[in-house]
Amino acid sequence: MSGGIDDDVATKPTSAADYKELGNKAFADKDFNAAIQHYTKAIQLEPTNHVFFSNRSASYAGLKVWEKSMQDAKECIRLDPEFIKGYYRLATAQLEMKNFDAAEATIKQGMTLDANNSQLSRTLRSIKQARKLAAAAAAAAASSSASSQSMLGGNRQLDTATARELHDLRVQHNKTAREYQTVQANLTKAQREEKMYNLTFEELKERPSAKYYRSVGKVFMQSSQPQIFEHLESNINSQQKKQQELTGKMEYLEKRLKSQQLNMKELTSS
Repeated sequence: MSGGIDDDVATKPTSAADYKELGNKAFADKDFNAAIQHYTKAIQLEPTNHVFFSNRSASYAGLKVWEKSMQDAKECIRLDPEFIKGYYRLATAQLEMKNFDAAEATIKQGMTLDANNSQLSRTLRSIKQARKLAAAAAAAAASSSASSQSMLGGNRQLDTATARELHDLRVQHNKTAREYQTVQANLTKAQREEKMYNLTFEELKERPSAKYYRSVGKVFMQSSQPQIFEHLESNINSQQKKQQELTGKMEYLEKRLKSQQLNMKELTSS
């Protein structure tokens, strides 16, 4: 067995519960396509069961098919407006689609049911951070474009030394911009990794009696629930620390971009 839970449906599945169990096993093995197929069959048998839609939404999220993940999360909430996890699923999809206002509204709606829910609180912080980073990136891109356009008209008036200095500044600015984009991509990756670890953590909390396996190199070893949770929490903390470091580096690079833009502007206007 490659991973997941060590209990199989002994007979051919006939009920929605059977298909849900198969879906849960496939999800635990990260076989999201199979999980979607099983949850879909469960939904066909019990179309008003909100949990099936929540689970299928999580499976679509595993494949990064955010539009379908969002649709299933909305249906989950429609069927049971008090199911907290539905709001988390919906907000996660909206966040990945960069619909920050909708994601924040979803989280706040969920927090009217449980203001102290840690999963919703973490997601709300992620939304605010992602919105800030997107705004900073857009502002940096707009400022860079404006500076370049402004300087194009005056380049013919510059002497040789000034033109060379301006060229060097542009090279430095482009290098900084590329570094900024790389850090931003790494930050997005770290945020996504933390979400997946949190998602797995929440899923496993609902199945305390199952057998668990975790990968150690190329081998899957059976582990206790506390060991699995310790492993997940360690990874979550590692991703959070990485996000803090990358956020600090982005702020530094943003300042450097602005300084380089200012230097180019002053050089062309002097």
